Amino acid sequence: MPVRMGTIPQMGNSLKANIGHTPIIPLEKMSSGLPCTIYAKAEMLNPGGSLKDRLALSLIESAEKEGRLCKGGTVIEVTSGNTGIAVSWICAVKGYRALIVMSDKNSREKQDMMKLFGAELILTPHTVKPDDARSNYMTAERLASEVPNSVYLDQYNNPANIDCHYRTTGPEIWEQTEGLVDCVIAGAGTGGTISGIGRFLKERNPGIQIVAIDSVGSIFTPYFETGDVPQAEHYEVEGIGSDKLIGAMDFEVVDKFIPVPDRDAFLTARKLARQEGLFCGGSSGAVLSAAGKYLRDRTDIKFPVIVLADSGNRYLSKLYSDEWMRSMKYL
Repeated sequence: MPVRMGTIPQMGNSLKANIGHTPIIPLEKMSSGLPCTIYAKAEMLNPGGSLKDRLALSLIESAEKEGRLCKGGTVIEVTSGNTGIAVSWICAVKGYRALIVMSDKNSREKQDMMKLFGAELILTPHTVKPDDARSNYMTAERLASEVPNSVYLDQYNNPANIDCHYRTTGPEIWEQTEGLVDCVIAGAGTGGTISGIGRFLKERNPGIQIVAIDSVGSIFTPYFETGDVPQAEHYEVEGIGSDKLIGAMDFEVVDKFIPVPDRDAFLTARKLARQEGLFCGGSSGAVLSAAGKYLRDRTDIKFPVIVLADSGNRYLSKLYSDEWMRSMKYL
């Protein structure tokens, strides 16, 4: 049965009305040699360029409804970039101050985009541990206690993160594939995307495989496989992986974790652009790289959907720069 691809929504007077309802696109060339065609949920087509538009709007409007965020308020958030960009543009539309805390390992493009939307950016050293007073988590908590009339969204532990994708992304995938989806492969960063999609789809069909993509060096995969929490190691891919356990990652709905090396993620993202014309970030490259290997021998899977999280325009100085790629020995 053919899949209903959906349509790219027209930009109306309200930007938030265009969040979500992203199309599903068959990756014919990247599926060559596989027993099935990979379908991609193109989340980079959201107004802010990533799936985090869904989350930022949900968290901000939840805070408004609960009375925690009022006129003249400040929104504080920790991010690897995409949530910060989404929070920044939504705060610009709604008239809030945005105070964003982010590790200094994340791309300059992300930093510049947040500033262009009027956000105030605080960079933290990526070399410190999560419980260090200089870490992004601890810095955000300190700011939340110091800044009057402020709300710390805390996407990493906020249950609304999972609920957002349970209410929107999961149902969209189910409807767009007419219930034929039998495997979803997505990155695990905050955990909300894979957890929310997984919860929704497994309620419809418990046999659907939910595969979470991780970075080599992250603690997620070792914890999922052994129950032990190792010390995280540095990795360059942004938006997936974690250096600590977080509340928005529901390991119970995931069937398998696959860690992907930085080099594989970046080279696959570049290949996706050249073969399919889809300009995505490194986490999307990691998802597609893992999907190709995972699906190679899975003749039982007929309709896999992967999630392409964000646009490549925020990585021009990194994975899309030949100079940077050579300096990192990826080319």
